[in-house]
Amino acid sequence: MASRLNNEILFEAMSRVQKVTLNRPTQLNCLTFEMIGELLRTFEEYEEDSQVRAVIVKGKGKVFCAGGDVVRVIQFMLQGDLYCVKEFYKNQLTLDYLVATYKKPVVFLINGAVMGGGAGLSMNAKFRIVTENTVFAMPEASFGHYPDVGASYFLSRLPGHFGEYLGLTGAKINGSEMIASGLATHFVYSKDIESMENALCQALSLNTSSKSIHESDISRIIKEFVRNPVLKEGSIFKRLDIINGCFGKDTVEEILFALEKENTAMNDKWIANAIKSMKLASPTSLKITLRSVITAHY
Repeated sequence: MASRLNNEILFEAMSRVQKVTLNRPTQLNCLTFEMIGELLRTFEEYEEDSQVRAVIVKGKGKVFCAGGDVVRVIQFMLQGDLYCVKEFYKNQLTLDYLVATYKKPVVFLINGAVMGGGAGLSMNAKFRIVTENTVFAMPEASFGHYPDVGASYFLSRLPGHFGEYLGLTGAKINGSEMIASGLATHFVYSKDIESMENALCQALSLNTSSKSIHESDISRIIKEFVRNPVLKEGSIFKRLDIINGCFGKDTVEEILFALEKENTAMNDKWIANAIKSMKLASPTSLKITLRSVITAHY
């Protein structure tokens, strides 16, 4: 069943499982004001519906979700429609919190890029399945914003100071690196995603006398399709010691100084890219990003 938003979200009921598909592939499945509102209403309904045992969320096309529709937000601001701007962020954060604390299992199939608001929607959920096509990034500081949407929580839970690195530089990492860092829970090849989805729907629709489903049952089904990805030799996650040394500082200025010192000694491309990204970003955004992640550590 399509949503009321010109098919921007597709809803499909499979017995006791509800499928939600973000359906704006030509706009990278970016979340509009209307989409966020409908997702919030629908998730609230599913949570209270005794016939719904689990929810599966995915994106149409090559991208899961590249974030909120920032262009629309800017248009609202230019039109002086501050009400819609406030409602956009209020509903988005409320939706992210609802999914993070959901009473029923939510399975995210992240077979493509996931950034910004798309990460906020999915990264605090229990089941975050990635593939060889997945790319993660939090690029907010590059356009004068900062990683909100619960990012300070999930970035601060990553090993060492990897979260500060991702938040301050907007660097992209792949599915294997998401598994290694703990951002994702399972790695499945894209060719097996549909079979796994069908297996989940079939299993969760059995034993209809039971209203709930145990997360262990979902884990057992997913594990039948899981593969162990191998980090490439040049993976940024293998530079964690250097990242910890540089991004474990208390201020943005100290981090940049440490990076420049390392770059002089090593002349490593990823360090030069990190320096360049941070110097092109909004200084205020960088400071807010760093403080939010550091604070969330405690």
